[in-house]
Formats: sequence, C-alpha cells, structure tokens
Amino acid sequence: MTDQPDTLYSTPWEQLGQFRFDEAVAQVFPDMIRRSVPGYGHVVGLSGLIAKRYAKPHTRLYDLGCSLGATTLALSTQVQQVGCRIGALDTSSAMLTQAQRIAEHTPEAIIPIDWIEADACHYDYAPCSVVTLNFTLQFIPVEERTALLSRLAAAMVPGGCLILAEKTCVTDANSQTVLTEVHHDFKRANGYSDLEIAQKRASIENFLIPETEAQHVDRLYAAGFRSVTGFFHCLNFRAWLALV
Repeated sequence: MTDQPDTLYSTPWEQLGQFRFDEAVAQVFPDMIRRSVPGYGHVVGLSGLIAKRYAKPHTRLYDLGCSLGATTLALSTQVQQVGCRIGALDTSSAMLTQAQRIAEHTPEAIIPIDWIEADACHYDYAPCSVVTLNFTLQFIPVEERTALLSRLAAAMVPGGCLILAEKTCVTDANSQTVLTEVHHDFKRANGYSDLEIAQKRASIENFLIPETEAQHVDRLYAAGFRSVTGFFHCLNFRAWLALV
C-alpha cells in the first residue's frame, strides 16, 4: 500500500528531466493526482457506474494506462455481469507493482483483474464491452491517437462503451490563461508551492499534449463511435462517454 505525500518537486532541481511514471512517482501518485486534477475522484467513481451499465456478459473490460488501478478497482467493484475479466494495462512496471499491492487489500473487488505491462497502441484486444482511458490518451503521441481509438472501436461488441477523460485546452488565448491560472490556484490551495508548480509544469510540458474538446469529439466519431456524450467538466478537465 502507498499513501505518501508528493514532495518530488519541492526542492530546486539543477536539471529537470522529462516526467516519468517511475518508482518515485508510484510512491506518491495518489497524493499527486488528488492535489493536481480537480474532480479525479468523481471521474473514477462515475467510470465504475458507467461500466456497470454497459458491461456485457463474457466480455473483456480494459483500463488503459491504469496507473495504480483506481479506475480498474472501480470497474471490479461495480460490474456485476458474469464472465467478465479486466485487463489493466500500463507501460510502467513500477505503477503495476503498486497497483497489484493495492488490489490485494481491496476485498470488495470482484471481477478478476489481469495486470499487463504493455503499450496500449500495440496490444491485441479481445472482444470487449468497456474501455477506460482516464487521463491516458494525452500521453500518447498525437499521430497515434486516432489509430488506437479505431482499434478499440473495432474490438468492441455492439453496445459497448469507451470512457475518455483528458486535460484539455481552448483556442482562445485569454480563456486558456484564465483556466491555467485557476488550475494553479487549485494546486496552491492543495499545498503545492510555486516552485513545485513551475518545476512539475516544466517536466511534463512536452510529454503531456492536451487538445481541445472539439478535437477529441471529432476523433471519437472518426474512429467509429456512433455517439459521444460529455459527462464531466471542471476547469480544463473533461470526460466523455462514447458508444459503438
């Protein structure tokens, strides 16, 4: 189990490298995400409820970029269809190791979970009814995003759903400045210093590539989803439910 405070950027770094989901991040990730992403807990909880509604018997459920498995466990505790199994994918072995430890202490998790170290863009998906991409697509190269979503849509059984949550941006420069400033205020209110905010932003700047709501919605339709519904919006964070 892990619940350590995030102090990774609390002292000046002489040379900031690109953000990585390594052992150090895995140790503090719950605190980091809670203090950095407004509404994260709501998105995770709603993902479980949506999965409960759309999961089909004897199909796979996938949580892509599962990190420490918060969404994975939401699916495992909510879905009640028989014969389902969850594939929790991540490229970080450190995150998967911590996720498995947390899952072992979650007795209410019922649907079996396979923890898989793999690249979501190159994985061979079984027929599935629910796929979650919570704050994951933003870390995938822009040129690979449509192909991934198309593969997921093709793997889904009729009536299946994809849950997508992302940090977004807007085209109006003034509005983007307001959203960025208020997001930084959110982080300050949660105890981050200006130094921590600045260093984290510098380390993730060319790694996390946000897009507009329109870009995400248009891509989902282009990938083969028949309907797209937004179900969460707070500052520059949004989530959608896409159906095949």
